[in-house]
Amino acid sequence: MDRPVQIASNLEEARAELKARAFSAVLLDQSLCEASPLQADSLLQHLGSAAPVIVNFAISNIDRVVRTVRTALAQRHREIQIARTEACSTLRKELNDDLSALFLVCETGLQDPTLNAHTVEQMKQIDEIGKHIRQKLQAEKAEEVASAAHA
Repeated sequence: MDRPVQIASNLEEARAELKARAFSAVLLDQSLCEASPLQADSLLQHLGSAAPVIVNFAISNIDRVVRTVRTALAQRHREIQIARTEACSTLRKELNDDLSALFLVCETGLQDPTLNAHTVEQMKQIDEIGKHIRQKLQAEKAEEVASAAHA
């Protein structure tokens, strides 16, 4: 898992780097954070989607630091996957609710005997498009469930 590394010599420089670009993880020395808590808090507010990893370099060897970073990256990946799944689920529910309203309006409208043939045909097309969208949503949900079962 080779990734480029950017080194900052102080917390202010690190904060500037975080403002300039996105990172997967931010590795901080615990003693530096304790010595400058306000700067450390400011830095942590600019993490974006980066996983914060605070390590005491005085007592941690390189293998332990690498394991800690890998664990933090794996956890962040899981958190992002969970957030993405929840966002998709929420969007799917909202779209299904809107589709239900659309179907109700079409069904009610099609019962109106005063509609001309052209309007009836357009409402039927809208209904068919809605059904097609619902099928796609159901297929995506089935794929999501299947992939979650295999994970």
